[in-house]
Amino acid sequence: MNQARSSFRSALCALIFVCYMATSPALAQLQTEKPEWCKNLPRPEFAQLKRILPDEPWFEVYRVAPGTFAIYEPHQSEEVISYLIVGQKQALLFDTGMGIANINRIVSRLTSRPVVVLNSHTHDDHVGGNWQFNSIYGMDTAFTRENAKGSTADAQAEIAPGEICGDLPKGFDPKAYRTKPWHISFFIHDGFRIKLGGRTVEVIATPGHTPDAIALLDRDNGLLFTGDTYYPAPIWVFRPETDLAAYEKSIARLAALAPEIKTVLGAHNIPVAPPTVLPALVQAFANLQAGKATCKPEGPGKKLCTVDNFSFLLRAAP
Repeated sequence: MNQARSSFRSALCALIFVCYMATSPALAQLQTEKPEWCKNLPRPEFAQLKRILPDEPWFEVYRVAPGTFAIYEPHQSEEVISYLIVGQKQALLFDTGMGIANINRIVSRLTSRPVVVLNSHTHDDHVGGNWQFNSIYGMDTAFTRENAKGSTADAQAEIAPGEICGDLPKGFDPKAYRTKPWHISFFIHDGFRIKLGGRTVEVIATPGHTPDAIALLDRDNGLLFTGDTYYPAPIWVFRPETDLAAYEKSIARLAALAPEIKTVLGAHNIPVAPPTVLPALVQAFANLQAGKATCKPEGPGKKLCTVDNFSFLLRAAP
């Protein structure tokens, strides 16, 4: 889900705001006021989870299953969630978040095992900390290779007015913030298995949200990490790289796994959901395609459509 909106105007506005912030006490005061999206935080679902490392100022870390940690960023509007999956010999970090704070330091507090990074897809809010790691797996797509070059415009829009809740990390330089380039160590494919020692995760290609979108299946533990193919918030399917037909096939593939899944772990807002959400998502998307959703304009060129208990952000007709 790329809140960046990839536009020159958004980046320019963000850069102007940063410059004003350095010289205007009034605007600095505005930044300390909570935007609407964060006034209802914390989300009540987190009260049911075991929080660890409570001293971390930017991240909130929760143990969501044995050897499985949700690394949540509640202070930025994406509310992105990365996952550390720990085996006996190595660990896998599924996404690296915004890159606003040092996720590598968090990971090193959670495990001493070697860590490989794999992204659910390569929108900027999921790859921000990639550059901090030496071993990065990636899908072999042009979209992945292009995003590995990094982006300034996307990153600057993530810290524009209204995007931050509370304080940015100490020492963070807004003017220098960008998604830094990162190197793909090894290209992977659908069905690729990563052996962590006593634990194996399987890559499931789920193109649609992006061409390189994947889910991860920890079959033995009944865990399915869905990235941005499912999360409990408006699902973004309006971007130029989004393919609705591919998305429909991908969610059907995930729904077929529901009988063997105990927990679904999405990449935004709330980390855990029951497996029943998967077939329900398929039905909701079918109803959306059949014109049964209630839609309203949601910014230039977009519409927000609600159907059943799901919502989708789509491109609006010109």
